[in-house]
Amino acid sequence: MLVLSTVLLSPDPAMANGSSVLVLFSNGRLLPANVEVERGLRHSLSAEHRGSLFEEFLDAPRFRGADFERAAVDYLRVKYRARRPAIIVAAGPESLAFILAHRSVLFPGVPVVHVGVSSTQLGPLPADVIGVPIEYDFSGTIDQALRWHPATRQVVIVTGASPSDRMLEDRLRAEAVRFQPRARFEFLAGVPDAELVRRLGALKSDSIVFSPGYFMNGDGTEMSPRESAMRLATLSAVPVYAPYDTFIGTGVVGGRMPAFFDAGMIAGRIIERLMAGEDAGSIHLPAAQATALHVDWRQVERWGIQTSDAGPDLIAHYKPPEFLEQYAREAAVALALFLLQSALTAGLVIERRRRRRAESSILRQRAELAHATRLQIGAQLAASIAHEINQPLGAILNNADAGIMILDARGSVPTAALREIIGDIRRADLRASEVIRRLRALLAQREVEQRPFCLEDMLHDVQAIMRSEAELRNIALEFMVPEGRTILIGDRIQMQQVVINLLLNALDACADVPAGRQRVSVSMKADADSVTIGVRDLGQGIPVEHRSRLFESFFTTRPDGMGMGLSISRTLVDAHGGRIWAEHPEEGTLLSVRLPISPPQCMAQA
Repeated sequence: MLVLSTVLLSPDPAMANGSSVLVLFSNGRLLPANVEVERGLRHSLSAEHRGSLFEEFLDAPRFRGADFERAAVDYLRVKYRARRPAIIVAAGPESLAFILAHRSVLFPGVPVVHVGVSSTQLGPLPADVIGVPIEYDFSGTIDQALRWHPATRQVVIVTGASPSDRMLEDRLRAEAVRFQPRARFEFLAGVPDAELVRRLGALKSDSIVFSPGYFMNGDGTEMSPRESAMRLATLSAVPVYAPYDTFIGTGVVGGRMPAFFDAGMIAGRIIERLMAGEDAGSIHLPAAQATALHVDWRQVERWGIQTSDAGPDLIAHYKPPEFLEQYAREAAVALALFLLQSALTAGLVIERRRRRRAESSILRQRAELAHATRLQIGAQLAASIAHEINQPLGAILNNADAGIMILDARGSVPTAALREIIGDIRRADLRASEVIRRLRALLAQREVEQRPFCLEDMLHDVQAIMRSEAELRNIALEFMVPEGRTILIGDRIQMQQVVINLLLNALDACADVPAGRQRVSVSMKADADSVTIGVRDLGQGIPVEHRSRLFESFFTTRPDGMGMGLSISRTLVDAHGGRIWAEHPEEGTLLSVRLPISPPQCMAQA
């Protein structure tokens, strides 16, 4: 493969003093290899030197001979007489041979950087002619193809008819010997196009094709090697392999090859070092440019090639990107959003646990406070409770004395009288036991319950507990509870505590009023979805300035009060989804509690 040489020259005045670079291409301007070398060269050069680049083309192999060389020398000598380059880049063997032959006339003493020249094309060089040889690995490509197609028995080598094509044919014939007896080699060198069509189309599955491309076919038609490779890939019934990376995309599978872009990059880095003042003879360079296994992934899939043994230097062109490669940004955004969402979810879970612990703590503290206030209620009701228990105990004692007297009397024992006495004792005992049961239920420390209970039954228990307290205070206590079973969901003892709190406040309010107004009433009224309990007293009422603070904690107008009764009552009512409020009629105060009624399915459980 021939590569053009490029001459780099700067159009500014500094170039006249030798600050430009001349690069001479061996072949034509549009040869793909030349385009890649120039692209790599410009990519590696600094902006200063990139702007000083001039290009010239020998256009081999179409133009050659002594007359052409003389004309080319005269052209370059005249053109660059006033713009003597600081460095010459010879791209390709024809360019290097031309520069070495005519440098003393054209550019004496100017260092030369060669690119795209193999080591076999390099003879002894002056110390100021340097570069990294490029090696086209024909044998490595054929060997890889035979490993990927182990059933191959024939390798068909296709070359052209130009002198450059014949040189490549000679090299391939020499290298084919090493593959015997793995495969038989057939050379189609300078074959007319019609015969090439027939021969390539008739190949069997035990064959593969290798070609470096050609500049002229057997009919004398000139073309670029890349164009010939595309033609061969179209005609062949079997996979086609090639040694140049510029052939990737023409339909060939690929091969083990150097990259022309990399060759330009290497030359550019050498130019930068020379421009920085390094001596050409002191620059240490690799023995050859590295190669890699380049493939067209579309052809790999077309021919069912397994590339698992290819090694880490496999370069797959036209391979669809993996999901993360194709959507790297989207995947990163999605991952970030997922992590953010996970963090938020974890934070919400932690916050929810904290809130539940706080709620549990609040419920526990509320239950403890409610229990403390019930104990306070027990202290307040101590006298009435004692009175309530003393009554049945006194009745038991009297009946027991009467029984003893009957037994001590002479004569027959009146069985009916004794039976009646024993019955009275039993009823008095049950009455005392009921008082103690209600008191224990009220004062015991227990877990809060959420279960159906009958409101009427609860109010009857409150009436029994508070009856003696009202009697001791000489206050009339009236319960206006209709017959029925109104079912609520909640804690029966806590609701009982609320009503007792309201009653104690009502009894306290009647302490300093005339006897005719010492009366407290409890009413109950139900509608479709709620029930209202009202506790009314005829006391002095609540002063206007105190009404807004009625349910505040520790607010009280009594010298010996703690101010917790109404406050804890509101807390308990709120916890049951209800509402408590005060009304202020002309006489006294009305405290009301509204609670939701349970759905019908809960009533059967009460």
